[in-house]
Amino acid sequence: MEITLLGTGGMMPLKNRFLTSLYAEHEGGAVLIDCGEGTQVAFGQHGMKLSRLEAMCFTHRHADHVAGLPGLLLSLGNTGRTEPLPIYCGKSCADTVRHLLAVTGGLPFEVTVEVLPEREAAEIRLPQMDPLFRITTLPLSHSVPCIGYRIELGKKPEFQPDRARALDIPVQFWKRLHAGETVTLEDGRTITSDAVTGQPRKPLVITYTTDTLPIPSIAEFAKGSDLFICEGMYGDPEKKASLNEKRHMLMQDACRLAKEAGAARLWLTHFSPAEKHPQDYEKELHALFPDTVIPQDGMHITLK
Repeated sequence: MEITLLGTGGMMPLKNRFLTSLYAEHEGGAVLIDCGEGTQVAFGQHGMKLSRLEAMCFTHRHADHVAGLPGLLLSLGNTGRTEPLPIYCGKSCADTVRHLLAVTGGLPFEVTVEVLPEREAAEIRLPQMDPLFRITTLPLSHSVPCIGYRIELGKKPEFQPDRARALDIPVQFWKRLHAGETVTLEDGRTITSDAVTGQPRKPLVITYTTDTLPIPSIAEFAKGSDLFICEGMYGDPEKKASLNEKRHMLMQDACRLAKEAGAARLWLTHFSPAEKHPQDYEKELHALFPDTVIPQDGMHITLK
């Protein structure tokens, strides 16, 4: 998967930070999580292609996460798209999305609003991207209903050609067996996939949580993540009481969650406009979780 943070800011876009938005691409299809003001401009700046969008997801209804939707959809319409675009979000956010759709005029493609539960987990499947691609959700703790997302891309077990040859399986059946199918050969034998494949492999996992208190369920939700993207609005511990009241978290909170989750790496995001130099906390954050990154917009990684 190709992962790009289109923006890393919170509350309002700045000249050097767009608003928090995650772009995840696999095999030419992509999912976008959150779309604040100016997100379509960030697409162009970072070389992403709007035409590859297969779905959009929203964490919650606040403007810095949804207000860029009309502009992005209008830009997407100019790419010649005709296929429907599903938007996934909680019920309270769905009402806001429908209001925003009212100002887009006649788009050349259908937009569907797929409502997710806000108080319990849910699953999204996008088989057009990959049958092994799935998204699960977690209710977060913000001032309004908010959802976290966990993207998993399953990996097929490695195909063992030596086993296939030993069983005298014709080559034309190999691809189907590697895909997990059971096949019946011309001689009447039934061969299952596990007869010619290795051990199951760990899926790729990307977890995205922002605008929330550091609730314990986040660590469990992010367990084993190859990449954990989490809000870190401020780095000054003196702001903890204020953040508790507004239901946000410190950078240090995110580091503790990443450590508890056993994540491979942590990217912080959703920095406050007042946090001019988040990198000033880098040494302290690395002491809590060594693989912490304080990204700039456009931060990119290829996960294999």
